Formats: sequence, C-alpha cells, structure tokens
Amino acid sequence: MKQYLLPEQGQFYKANLHCHSTVSDGRLSPEELKELYMRHGYSIIAYTDHEVLIPHPELTDDKFLALHAHELELKEQSDGQHGNNTRKRCHLCIIALEPDNVRQICWHRSKYLWGNAKGYADQVVFDESAPDYERDYSAEGVNEVIDIARKAGFWVTYNHPVWSMEDPEQYMKYKGFNALEIYNHGCAVAGYDDHVPEVYDAMLRKDNRVLCVATDDNHNAHPTDDPRFDSCGGFTMIKAERLDYRTVTKAMEAGHFYVSTGPLIHELWYEDEAVHIKCSPAAKIIANYGVIRAKVVYAEDAPLTEATFPVKPDSVYFRLTVIAENGGVAHTNAYFLDELVQKG
Repeated sequence: MKQYLLPEQGQFYKANLHCHSTVSDGRLSPEELKELYMRHGYSIIAYTDHEVLIPHPELTDDKFLALHAHELELKEQSDGQHGNNTRKRCHLCIIALEPDNVRQICWHRSKYLWGNAKGYADQVVFDESAPDYERDYSAEGVNEVIDIARKAGFWVTYNHPVWSMEDPEQYMKYKGFNALEIYNHGCAVAGYDDHVPEVYDAMLRKDNRVLCVATDDNHNAHPTDDPRFDSCGGFTMIKAERLDYRTVTKAMEAGHFYVSTGPLIHELWYEDEAVHIKCSPAAKIIANYGVIRAKVVYAEDAPLTEATFPVKPDSVYFRLTVIAENGGVAHTNAYFLDELVQKG
C-alpha cells in the first residue's frame, strides 16, 4: 500500500521558524521582515524574539502567516572569573499551536529580560498570580521548561547546539521537545558548524523520536550582498491544506514537512518495503537507516530527480538527504518502521 510521508494533497508553504526583529536584537521590524521574506517566496514566519512573546496578528493575511512565538535561554551560572561568552546555554524556541495562545510561560518579571525586549515587558501576557520562574541550567531544568511549554500548548525546538557550546553530555539528556534545529543559517554564516545531522542521528538512535527543522535565526545586521547576510538561507517546507494558523501548526505536529538550504522535495512515500522520493535536480541522494549501513545514489548522465531505497527490517528508522551540485542540502524527517506499520 502506498503511504505518503509528505501528504499527497495540499500545498507547500516556505517557513522560517526562528526569527529576530527589533522587538529584541534584530535590525528589521516585524513588518520589514514580512516584506523581505515574502520577496523570497516565504509564506510563514515564527517571530521568536528573545524572552518576550509578542504576537503580530496584524501581519497575517491570505498570503502570509505570522506565528506567535519566542525564544528563551537557560544558561550556565557564572563562576565569577570568566565572561558570559564562555558559559554553556540551551536555547529553545516555542511556537503557539493555537492562534489565541499568547500567554508567556516560565516568566520572570525582570531577571531574564535584556536589550529591546525590556521595552515590551508591559505587553506580555502571563499568569500574574504565579511567582517568578527561576530557570535552572541542568537536564532537569531544561526538561521542566520543555514540559511546561508543551502542556501550555507550544511546539518546542532545540536550537544550535554548536553555537551554544553544548555537547552530548548535555543535549542527549533533553527530552520532550518537538524538533531539533538540524541547520541554523545565522550560525553557519557566522562561522559555526551548526549543520548537525550527526546530532540528529545520535538522538534518533537513542529512540528520541524528534523531527528536524532548518531555520535562519536571522538578526539582519548585514546587507543582502554580504556573505554574512543571515536571512533566507535555511527553511522548512510545510505541506498543509491551506495557509491557516491551526492548519499549519497541525501539519507541523504531524511532521508534514521537510527542511532545506536549497533543494526541493516534491514527493515522498513508502511502498513495498521501500522509500521513494521525487525532488529537484540533485548530485546525489542518501538514505540513512540508523545502523552501520547507508545507501547513496549518484547522478550519472543527468541530474537525479528521483530515487528508490529499500528499507530492511533491521533498520532503526530511515531518513533521506538530497544534495545539489552547489552543495545545498535538503533533509526529510526520520520515519520509524513501527510507526509506519501502525499508520498503514
């Protein structure tokens, strides 16, 4: 039976799920960001400004969707001898699943606010009867924040482990988040190797069944012709029936998307113990299975636009990577065989 991994019906919408505006430390206003991204074919931005959840429903129209979100930080305590730049930290983006969910979680009235975000504190909606939330940089502390966010109706991403100076001792203990940033463009153009498929595989092999996203984490400190321009480089292609807030976030929850720095995936399905893909012209397509075995198909006389990979019963999971001639990369999410059997 043919089982579509990216839905047969619907439309792909190009999204940036990690974005900073003048509400925090970005250089462009929310309106300017909408203009910039729409010029580059985007339909969705999650405005994830630091520490303050400021919704922008006025930007949503029939061609553009603004998702309510913010990014929060848990940081290693200072030892009193070294500067802030030596301290490990964990960054999480949380995106509201419902359009009327604008309540801040894990709120502290003053402690974690910095920069422009301080000027928006009086616009934040939070539980005024609750005490200030004290963050604890530990596996338990991070997991508590993730749990609170999920229960409060948010979709959670774990961001840029390389920039954050975290290593497996930290991030392999984090549980419950929805997706890993497999690629962070802002970090990549700033010199950090935050294209981390190996981290994704490590998590998957430990049965941490998370999705993956590619984002910009843009701040727009450099012009468009500068190699450090940090917008429109990493994107998530969400397939949904329509550009409606809850329809899109349901597609995110279901994993109905792939991620890319350029190549496009047109179709993805599972049939007859094999995974099939159709895509834009590629130099090679790779299948990873979570074991010491991978499959790769190379372009020969013409660029690849489709491939089929067998999926053996001993596979832990499978995920595909499309690599273009110019080095651009697209990743599918990982799919586990036991879940495919249940859905089939």
